[in-house]
Amino acid sequence: MGFFNMNQGDAPYFKSLAKNWAISDHYHQAILGGTGANFFAPATGDLAVYNNKGVPSTPPANQIENPDPQVGTQNFYTNDGYSGGSYVNCSDPSNPGVAAILSVLHAAGRASHREPGTYYLLNNYNPPFDVAGNAAALGATKFTYPPQSVPTIGEMLSSHAVSWDWFTGGREDADVLSDGFFPLVKSQVAAGIKAQLHLPPVTPDAALEPTLTFLTIKNTRPLIYNSIGDPHNASANVVGTPALRANLKGLTSFYAAVAGGTLPEVSFVVPKNVDSGHPGYSAPARYEAFLQDLVNKVQANPALWADTAIVITTDEGGGYFDSGKIQNLDFFGDGPRIPRVVVSPFARRGHVDHTYQDHASILKFIERNWGLPTLSSRSRDNLPNPREDDDRAEGRASRGAIGDLVSLFDFPKSRERDEAR
Repeated sequence: MGFFNMNQGDAPYFKSLAKNWAISDHYHQAILGGTGANFFAPATGDLAVYNNKGVPSTPPANQIENPDPQVGTQNFYTNDGYSGGSYVNCSDPSNPGVAAILSVLHAAGRASHREPGTYYLLNNYNPPFDVAGNAAALGATKFTYPPQSVPTIGEMLSSHAVSWDWFTGGREDADVLSDGFFPLVKSQVAAGIKAQLHLPPVTPDAALEPTLTFLTIKNTRPLIYNSIGDPHNASANVVGTPALRANLKGLTSFYAAVAGGTLPEVSFVVPKNVDSGHPGYSAPARYEAFLQDLVNKVQANPALWADTAIVITTDEGGGYFDSGKIQNLDFFGDGPRIPRVVVSPFARRGHVDHTYQDHASILKFIERNWGLPTLSSRSRDNLPNPREDDDRAEGRASRGAIGDLVSLFDFPKSRERDEAR
C-alpha cells in the first residue's frame, strides 16, 4: 500500500494528467485477481483456461485453488499463491469457496458466465510461448498455463482488416540491448564465462563474442520483459499464424512507428518491468517517466497526435483499501478501482467521469469505433452500457453494465452522427 500526497509534490506527472485531461473515478480492474489475469482481460474480455490440446481438463492438484483456511489458521489458504494453486472450476459448488460466490451471484440475479467443467486461471502463471514462439514445458511444477483458444482482440481486428500491434517492452533484442541492465549483466556473464573457461580476467570481452551477447540477452530479458503482460503470446492461433504473430513487437518498434507516423490503428503498449511502476521491481516515478516520454513523442508528431487517443491505466492495483462500489458482474469480478486517464485532442479536458468501466471497456471502445462484433458470447464486452439511472446503485446493481469509454471524449458532431448511424 502506498500513500501519495499530490499537494506536497508526489506523483507530479499523474497530477498534471488528471488536471489537464479526462480521468475516470469509476474504472475497475476486471478480475479480482493478479496481474496476469488482468492483462488477459483487455486482450480477451475473458480468462485463460486449463486445457489439454484445446480440450478443457483438470489441472494438477497443486494448482487448484482451495481458499479454505489451513488447520490452525484463519487467514492462510489451504492452496493458494503463485506456485500453490491458481485454477478454479467455478461451475461446481462442491469446489472449495465456489458455493459462497455463486450464492452472491444468484442473489443478484447474475450468472457465473463460465463453462461447466472448466478451470479458469486467477493469477500470474506465464504464457505458454517464449518470444521466439517456442512452447514451454507444462506440468505440476511448471507454473505456465497451456496454449489458449480464447478469442482475442487481435484476431478480431485482423479478421476485419484493422491494423494492430501489441508492443511489450523487452520482447525485442533491441529493447534488451538498449536497456541499462544490459551492461551490468554483461559484465557478470563475461566474468562467469572467463572463470568457466579458465581465462585470465583481463581477457577482452570482444574475444567472447558472439556467445557473450547471446547469453547476456538471455539473462537480461527476464528482468525487463513483462511476459504476463503479453497475453496474445498465449494464443495458439496468434503464435502459430505468422501474419498474426508479426503483430507482437517490442518498444523499439513502437518508438520507430511513432517517429515515422506508421503506428497501426490500434496499439497496446506495455512498459518494461522496471518502468511499470509495479511494486517490488519498479516505482511510480518510473511509470510516470515512461508515460511522459510516450505522450511527448506522440504529441511531437502533429499528424499522429491529431487523430490519436492515448488510454492510460494499470493492470491492477491491490485495492483492498478502496471503498468504491464494485459490481458482481460474474464469478471473477469486477475488482477494485484503478486509475484511468485519456490523453487526446478529443478528450473532455479537465473532466472527471463517473461512468462505471473496467478493462473490457477498452474492447467495447475499439469495437464501437471500428464497428466490430463482440469477441465471444461469454466475453465481458457483451455487457450493456450504463444508463443514466445506473448512477444510482440500485439501477446499476439490477443489470450489470460497463461503459465503452466514450463518455471521456468530446468527439466532433460529425463523428457523433457517424457513430449513431
